[in-house]
Amino acid sequence: MTLTPEPDHIPVLLAEVVEALAPKDKGTYLDGTFGAGGYTVAILDAAACVVWAIDRDPEALSSGEALFARYPDRLHLVHGRFGDMVDLLGSRGVSGVDGIALDLGVSSMQIDDRARGFSFLRDGPLDMRMEKSGRSAADVVNTLSEKELADIIFLYGEERHARRVARAIVEGRRERPFSRTLHLADVIRSEVRRANDGIDPATRTFQALRIYVNDELGELERGLRGAERMLRPGGVLAVVSFHSLEDRIVKTFLRARSGAAIRPSRHTPASLGGATSVATFKPLSRRPITPTDHETATNPRARSARLRIAERTAAPLLTTVAGGLA
Repeated sequence: MTLTPEPDHIPVLLAEVVEALAPKDKGTYLDGTFGAGGYTVAILDAAACVVWAIDRDPEALSSGEALFARYPDRLHLVHGRFGDMVDLLGSRGVSGVDGIALDLGVSSMQIDDRARGFSFLRDGPLDMRMEKSGRSAADVVNTLSEKELADIIFLYGEERHARRVARAIVEGRRERPFSRTLHLADVIRSEVRRANDGIDPATRTFQALRIYVNDELGELERGLRGAERMLRPGGVLAVVSFHSLEDRIVKTFLRARSGAAIRPSRHTPASLGGATSVATFKPLSRRPITPTDHETATNPRARSARLRIAERTAAPLLTTVAGGLA
């Protein structure tokens, strides 16, 4: 199935991201998570600039080709992972950019397409692969040990009933291997009661599997380091995250790269947590920027969004930081 362009799709915190990037004529910008093209279009409309847009999902890029006629010679689509931005753009002759936007996690189009297997509310194949290649969520739940599954669900889903869920999955697959999203969701719901906040009991486990299948946190760590290399002095990094694991990594990285140490957590590699001797980034807001009440009312998926922005300083790129390689 090929995605259709969504010109009316407005990504979360769009105005705030564009305001932070402040696109300028003849500038070069990177949208590391193209999706439906919302950030890319807004940046291109804001100035006579060039945007390089990366996406690991071939369907997203296929739908984005419709924008070439609208922005001739100003839009470039690149298939790949934003964590590889240095190599992807470098091989195309681009060594620096004036701004980078990253909209983390799964896109609305991927969630709404039941054939992609991201949603526990719609029946579909248990897939969850953003690139449509590699090991699927079905492969994971049907082959990993109970301990491995429990660790994944606890670490990436922060599910306190991770052991119980993992045990139910292993017992369930003995009778019938998991191949459909609703089959897995029903097994999870039989083990975890709905919380008072109304969140579906399958939410955290599905999040954990999606993050694991797509190596989302590892991709984020690589992407932050890549942004540090790609941004020119004065260039702005704008990162929108949707859950605490992502936001914690971004916060830790920016604090460390601004010269302030932060206590590492189990989710934060040592190479991101040590304070640097010189500041390569200057945070532009003390606290994350959150959606307005109006935005969350019109788009419930925005309710957990957090935007962190920082400006690249003129400090040279460090080759090492406390605790590991940069």
